[in-house]
Amino acid sequence: MTRTTTRRRGAAAIIIAAALLVAGCSDSSEPTPTSSGSDPSMFTNPVVRTDAPDPQAIQVGDTWYLFHTNAGGRNVPVLTSTDLVDWTEAGDALPTLPDWADAGKTWAPEAIQLAADRFLLYYTVAGRESGRQCVGRAVASAPQGPYRDDSAGPLICQAELGGAIDASPFRDTDGSLWLLWKNDGNAIGVDTWLWSQRLADDGLTLVGEPTKLLKQTEPWEGTLIEGPFFHRQDGRLHLFFAANAYDRAEYAEGYAICESPTGPCVKAAENPILKTNEAASGPGHASMVVKDGRTWLLYHAWPPGQEGSTDPGRQLWLDEVTWVDGKPVVKGPTDGPQPRP
Repeated sequence: MTRTTTRRRGAAAIIIAAALLVAGCSDSSEPTPTSSGSDPSMFTNPVVRTDAPDPQAIQVGDTWYLFHTNAGGRNVPVLTSTDLVDWTEAGDALPTLPDWADAGKTWAPEAIQLAADRFLLYYTVAGRESGRQCVGRAVASAPQGPYRDDSAGPLICQAELGGAIDASPFRDTDGSLWLLWKNDGNAIGVDTWLWSQRLADDGLTLVGEPTKLLKQTEPWEGTLIEGPFFHRQDGRLHLFFAANAYDRAEYAEGYAICESPTGPCVKAAENPILKTNEAASGPGHASMVVKDGRTWLLYHAWPPGQEGSTDPGRQLWLDEVTWVDGKPVVKGPTDGPQPRP
């Protein structure tokens, strides 16, 4: 606060000085604005207001590590948080791509912890030989990386089906490891299928043969489904997925119930369970986390009317999922204050 060194006389001067003192102290005590606003027990979406498409997070200790599609010159941006609300940039989880890949289209990374000092990252990248998007895998000893891919080629490519994207690892209750992905059929005008296949215990190779689970069949899905992930709730295996064009308001999130990681799977009649409203447009490509017994959906969405923009792009949203008669109900997209996780 600026103070005057000039001696002033009279009651009026004393009153003015007192007023200045009160005003100055009030200004300096204002909290720094955050996504939670002035009440530290509350938060308001979006929780990341810059471009953060295709988000996925894992918890290690008391810290959450979030990965998303390339942005800001980073192949795999990684952010950290202790509460799922306030996020801090933590660099590039995959600073160096393998020799068989080209930069610029590194999409939808997802990580899984296999041991105290072993983390696997599955990611989509431009395969040089195929000319299509392919899935790679990389290994790190710490959750934030750096991850390294020492492979001689892609883990999955499916070039004849348009490429392979949106890989998602899953450990089932029996300890088995699985990988989900999508063939990028819409890139060449063919069907987009969600696939699953068993992973070896080290997470580096696939075992057996892949299984087709679902493809686009419903009007709301448009020409594609993508962004799959598994989640078990009360013993039931849910397969969540996004559908329709990512840069349109019609993009939305749905789910199916699967008998096992290899199917069969049946889509929910109430789909989509997350769709455009006045708060956000084109919400989808989600991932799910559980904190203190509550389930939360991390997903990206555009500001209404700015679909396809690069600034701010697809922002990160966080909304709770409740389970009603065994069915997931997403309370969102929300843009009003709500209690923190």
